[in-house]
Amino acid sequence: MKCPFCGSHENRVVDSRPTDEGDTIRRRRECLSCQKRFTTYEKVEILPLIVIKKDNSRETFDRDKLMRGISRACEKRPITADQMHKLADEIETQLSNSLEREVSSQSIGELLMEKLKKLDQVAYVRFASVYRDFSDIDTFLDEIHKIRIEENQDFRRQGYDEIYDSGLTPRQRQGKPAIALARPPKRRKPHRGK
Repeated sequence: MKCPFCGSHENRVVDSRPTDEGDTIRRRRECLSCQKRFTTYEKVEILPLIVIKKDNSRETFDRDKLMRGISRACEKRPITADQMHKLADEIETQLSNSLEREVSSQSIGELLMEKLKKLDQVAYVRFASVYRDFSDIDTFLDEIHKIRIEENQDFRRQGYDEIYDSGLTPRQRQGKPAIALARPPKRRKPHRGK
């Protein structure tokens, strides 16, 4: 830090304390050349995150806009406000921690869909239907089919057979929890030698 009185770069910190707001550190310094004291303030530099929209226009990242999208997708679902805020926090942190200062709206949407899929599948399909501009019922059904395939793969990795038995119609499956339709892995009987 350069001394404002003599221009020397040699100084020491005499006192350091946060400001009342807590977002800045106030430091009292003493110049080792002229022995005069001066005050400096240290603040975290927050670079704005720029979002590149579909039409290639740019705007600063708006957390409120993200929250509105999450709220619409999660409306009338068993998801608390805290869970929605946590989801927004995770996305904002992940974007801030990336080294990119510009991010496409598409990558934000994909990131949100990935997190919604883990949180609530109905909220995921709602958001995806608007974000991906579903044009008809077949597009909805395709997306639901993809979710079921992923669920089946997850259960197979855990040693279960398929969750959705192909012999059941959607009406027969209705109301039954997915886990009830899964069959536990077959246990082998221990081999007893004579």
